[in-house]
Amino acid sequence: MNNPEQVDLRIAEAADAPAMLHVIHEAFGARPAVDPPAAALSDSLTDIESRLAEAPGVIAEVDGRMVGCLLTSLDGEVGGLHRVSVLPGQRTHGVAAEMVRGAGEVLVELGARRLELLCRKEFPETRAWWTNHGFRVLREAPLGHVMGADLPALVDVPTGEQMQDLGRRLAGLLRAGDVVVASGDLGAGKTTLTQGIGAGLDVDGPVISPTFVLSRVHHSRGQGPDLVHVDAYRLGSEAELFDLDLDQTLPDAVTLVEWGAGLAEGLSNSVLQIDIRRSLDPEDETRTVYLQGTGERWHGVDLHTLGEEL
Repeated sequence: MNNPEQVDLRIAEAADAPAMLHVIHEAFGARPAVDPPAAALSDSLTDIESRLAEAPGVIAEVDGRMVGCLLTSLDGEVGGLHRVSVLPGQRTHGVAAEMVRGAGEVLVELGARRLELLCRKEFPETRAWWTNHGFRVLREAPLGHVMGADLPALVDVPTGEQMQDLGRRLAGLLRAGDVVVASGDLGAGKTTLTQGIGAGLDVDGPVISPTFVLSRVHHSRGQGPDLVHVDAYRLGSEAELFDLDLDQTLPDAVTLVEWGAGLAEGLSNSVLQIDIRRSLDPEDETRTVYLQGTGERWHGVDLHTLGEEL
């Protein structure tokens, strides 16, 4: 997997343990000293090997060189993040964020619904970093705070009809003021999902991709919210999106932005992110849909139930 900074992620193998131990010691050794010292500093090769035997590790590489790594654990529906480590010279390059994202995807596949980690009280700047990346304090711990974040719900959708069914079910969770950002390749099913949402909200139609008009308002036929359907494919900046005057309809509508990742998040402090991915098998029409809510609006909303009975 690559991001714009060319950070490659992969699952750790047993043979990676020595290099991972080096990265962990370098990363934690560069932090200010605390009392008691970070347990990571006393990790041995056997410790890393044992953890990798129990749960996946994630490695970040730049040009084939390991620049970061982390360990995970799995306890029921809770995935743990441990030893999140980036070499000092690679910090501020987005490596940690990429590793956390990748670890989340791996743990979702294993059945986790939430991520948790321990943040030391001596490092408020670290707590702020985790907060900026969607984590919140869940409870106090002897050395600091346990922070957590909900993981994306994962739904496998075999057909277009079932994609519309998923949209109808999702509509039952949506309300006026919600912002939904839908991502996926051309033909992945973003508009098909939106058609289902429109049917579930009972808005006028037809719901088709607004590629050339950029946005289209579908008015409610009942007492529910309108649906504002936006196609941001041709937009080059957040400013161009704001020029559509979406703030005028936002309070009374569900606003769904296709191709909106990196552009539409500023419309609201709470956003529902939807990422639709094709199967790696070209003969397989199944789509895998990841749904993740961020912000106070989505705290406590169980998106995992959307895949039931599809």
